[in-house]
Amino acid sequence: MKPLLCCLLWLCLAPLAHAAELRVDLGHGAKMWSTAQLLARTDARTVTIPDDVAFRRAMHYRAVPLRALLPGLRADQHLQFVATDGFAAEIPAAVILNHQGAEAWLAIEDPAQPWPPSADSGKRAGPFYLVWTHPRAAHVGTEQWPYQLAAIRALLDVDARFPAIVPPADASAEVRQGFAVFKRTCFACHTMNGAGDAKLGPDLNLPYNPTEYLRADLLRGFIRNPQSLHRWPGAKMQGFPTTKEMSDADLDAVLAYLRYMAQHKAAH
Repeated sequence: MKPLLCCLLWLCLAPLAHAAELRVDLGHGAKMWSTAQLLARTDARTVTIPDDVAFRRAMHYRAVPLRALLPGLRADQHLQFVATDGFAAEIPAAVILNHQGAEAWLAIEDPAQPWPPSADSGKRAGPFYLVWTHPRAAHVGTEQWPYQLAAIRALLDVDARFPAIVPPADASAEVRQGFAVFKRTCFACHTMNGAGDAKLGPDLNLPYNPTEYLRADLLRGFIRNPQSLHRWPGAKMQGFPTTKEMSDADLDAVLAYLRYMAQHKAAH
């Protein structure tokens, strides 16, 4: 095929290649939403995110209120947001349904006007991206902004699905707090003792727990800034550089939970 014809064909097919579908399943029949269907919804509007997590600057999106795509959602339910890169964010429905003023939006990438590369190693954030207006009102963390979304599904919460990684009631308060922080920040990328749905990062207990091969100060530095341990431009982990994203107390608690789990490995 002649080069000019190839270029013309690619230009014609490019929008089709970026067309996508989002699967939403709340347990009573899955619903598939295409990019075109979402952009055509009457409740779609332009939203401005002043401090976007993926792009680290102000962004404008065509978006739909997430609640509108989740009819009948109850505050006692639990949602998992699955991305094409293996990221699996666990978000309680109560966070979506909060009354503190934070609002979740499904941003939709228009194939005719694709978003720029994200600040995270230049990865694409589309085709769908969960963004928030006024996120601090409901204490929404950076791991609760999943992009490259492919599916949203209602599941039992993490404790019910993976009881083996839940510290017992007689564990220290710091360990139990560390588990809560782990679920919110680490479990979206990592598994623990082989338990979990994320496929982006390695297991954090098998065969070795990071507390077994890193000094505490180096591990703290790595969680804050992964590049502080290894200079690697292609690294996937972005870290939690400020206390706004993870407080020092929460970081200490995560390390306490990891140390606890190092003594409770699954058979492998």
